[in-house]
Formats: sequence, structure tokens, C-alpha cells
Amino acid sequence: MQYQPMPILTVRLSRVEQKTLLRRAKQAKKKKATFVRELIVNEPFETGADIMTDLQGRMGDSRLAIAPRK
Repeated sequence: MQYQPMPILTVRLSRVEQKTLLRRAKQAKKKKATFVRELIVNEPFETGADIMTDLQGRMGDSRLAIAPRK
């Protein structure tokens, strides 16, 4: 069997998104990396359009967005 390197996925998250990810990982009683891996494996995306469709359902109502602190 030949070694095949894992692809690396880099995603930039805001502080709010990082806190949300940490909170959800703690609720699942898992490390952040493990939690993200499971999300990727459980919900495979084929195209960027698939990601955007999934994102729209998770974002909620944009009219309720919290204004950034100054």
C-alpha cells in the first residue's frame, strides 16, 4: 500500500464563527478538529453550489444579523 497524503482544507473563520464551532464541538464532547472532520464526512459536498445551499439554511435570517462592535 502506498502512502497518500491527505488534502488540506483551510477555512478562515471570524471570532464569532470560531466561538460557535467551539461551542458545538463541546456540546458534542469532541475536539474541534474531530467535530469538523465528522461534519465533512457526514455531509459530503460535490460543488460550491452545494455548500452555498447548505450555508443558506444554517445562516438564519440575515435581517437579524448582529452589528459588529466598534
